[in-house]
Amino acid sequence: MDMMEDNERLLQQFFNDAARQQIDDNGFTDRVMQRIEAEGKLQTSNVRLRTFNRLWNVFCITTFVVLFIVFRGWELLAVHFEVMLRTLATQSFSINLMMIFSVVFGLLLVGAGEVISSERVRR
Repeated sequence: MDMMEDNERLLQQFFNDAARQQIDDNGFTDRVMQRIEAEGKLQTSNVRLRTFNRLWNVFCITTFVVLFIVFRGWELLAVHFEVMLRTLATQSFSINLMMIFSVVFGLLLVGAGEVISSERVRR
């Protein structure tokens, strides 16, 4: 048992001496620690942004469901679907360029918003 205690004491002494040593690194350690703190603050703001984004999505989905129920959206969809099926065989297809343009423009706006949002999260 005496040898184990000596080994423990020697190890403790070695690590205490090593902990007191100062290595000159021209402020590198301080810069690294400051950067780690800044990254931690950035991650906190990213968590807040993600939380806000999730809450906004829940709000929008809830609003959609409530409006769908209030305005009986299932009836409107059924009527439009029935009209589409009855007139599908009798009409020729025509391309409405304004409708296509508005859909593409809307998709581009949504895509641009997603790119901007993802770039903000990366920083």
